[in-house]
Amino acid sequence: MTMFKRIGLFAAPALALAGLSACATPFKADVARFQQLPAAQGQTFTIVADDPRLAGGLEFAHYASFVSQRLAQTGYVPSNDPARADLIVRVAYDVDNGREKVRSTGFGGGGWGGGGWGGGWGGGWGGWGGGYRGAWGRPWGYGFYDPWLFGAGGFNDVSSYTVYTSALTMKIDRSADNLRLFEGKASAQSLSNKLTYLVPNLVDAMFVNFPGQSGEDIKITLPPEKR
Repeated sequence: MTMFKRIGLFAAPALALAGLSACATPFKADVARFQQLPAAQGQTFTIVADDPRLAGGLEFAHYASFVSQRLAQTGYVPSNDPARADLIVRVAYDVDNGREKVRSTGFGGGGWGGGGWGGGWGGGWGGWGGGYRGAWGRPWGYGFYDPWLFGAGGFNDVSSYTVYTSALTMKIDRSADNLRLFEGKASAQSLSNKLTYLVPNLVDAMFVNFPGQSGEDIKITLPPEKR
């Protein structure tokens, strides 16, 4: 095999990965909701932290504003006097420390065929909505000897990446008698642990067709962010 052909084989997968990493990916969440909310008719609401660790912070106030905006869009009204609000909205959010996952690219033997690109990328990566970004345990490169470059029939690269689980919960109580009117949870798995990215998307997922059917557990896919 000439050096030119070897370079070509090296460049093809590298260019393919570069193209994939440039693609925006949707945000996927699981949403469960239970509700007996009356129709929105201008009822007032106030938002409080359901987790004492979040209460009083600027961060919580920032994310609470997203919830407030979405509630206002559905016909509820932010209260000028929280002590006299009709509804109390309790919000909490979190992201875990992540779990390490190991994956083989599946290259080998068949080259571009069943064990190569076709088998390597199917299923596993798509499930995380863009799991290829930042997922490789080492740079896309080779040592001094590599069977792919030097004609030994292919390779089977192993990479590791971290998957984080995030969640946002929202509860709505009627302030007059503390009757629970709504409980909802939106959760997602992704390669990001940044709350500034996760929480707004979880809020958007929570409010798709809000308040929804009581007892439903649905999957929500949000379009990629515009760049």
